[in-house]
Amino acid sequence: MTGHESLGGRFPVNDIINLLDNFPTHNLAESTSQDLALGEILDLVGIEHLRELRLGYATAAGNPELRDRISILSGVPADNVLTTQGVALALFLLAFEHCRPGDEAVIATPCFPPTHDALIGTGVHVIPVAVGFDDGYRLDVGRLAAKLSSRTTLVCLASPQNPSGVRIRATEVEAVLEAMSRHAPRALLLMDEIYRDATYGPALVPPSFAPLDPRIITTGSISKAHGAPGLRVGWMTVSDPDLRTRLTVAKMNIVLSSSVLDEALAERILAHREEVLPPRRANLDQALVILSDWYAGQQHRLCRRRVKTDPLVPSEC
Repeated sequence: MTGHESLGGRFPVNDIINLLDNFPTHNLAESTSQDLALGEILDLVGIEHLRELRLGYATAAGNPELRDRISILSGVPADNVLTTQGVALALFLLAFEHCRPGDEAVIATPCFPPTHDALIGTGVHVIPVAVGFDDGYRLDVGRLAAKLSSRTTLVCLASPQNPSGVRIRATEVEAVLEAMSRHAPRALLLMDEIYRDATYGPALVPPSFAPLDPRIITTGSISKAHGAPGLRVGWMTVSDPDLRTRLTVAKMNIVLSSSVLDEALAERILAHREEVLPPRRANLDQALVILSDWYAGQQHRLCRRRVKTDPLVPSEC
């Protein structure tokens, strides 16, 4: 056995891989909306739209038309948008290029496992700040601020939070930014907005946090609300031109570019989002009703203590 054979992997093993390697018959914890079929996309797009698509290399920054769509949805210039193979690549690029071994990252947990694991894999010390059921999964900014230091280079939040679906208020984000200014002047704030379009029924979609402050980096994709995780198209918005250039160069060296076909289809999905999103939002709304009705019938088994802010828990619990 050589020295290399005795080394462990750089990334922790997490249970999410079981969802990718195995397909359960009844998945009660699926995080995506109803999957789109390729035929549905082609019905929206029309095969003629794709017939002349040239399958050469794409640019490292991503399809210009797709970046234009994302910029409109995010409220930032298209130049601020970098497309990635899902949010997972965006998380790795940010951990690899912005952070250095020995840096600290403060993360609200529970979270998307690659958010945590990409940082660990690149040598960053991860400091969790738990949000919990009893507090309605609301972020305690004071507890987060207490974890910040001059070694903190990244703060990671998600809105809506995964898995609770709770949205972070603008006032809370502003308070986090103010705490970063005082305690962690080198830090950036990562806001994962991958579920921003996943509303119950016709509820209004809140604006992106991307334009709020140049220290904010947002991530998103067509995987969750739009039901197209198999296309592996995500993005990040980055205000700092130097960091954006470094991230683009890193992406080019790791994957060269994203798939031309995937990005073309993703651009068409976003162009037709007013047709793609409503049936998926209706499914979410119906699922919430089913869950609420089931919960109401199981209070004698499940309800043991009053929960402050959870909308699914009746006040008499």
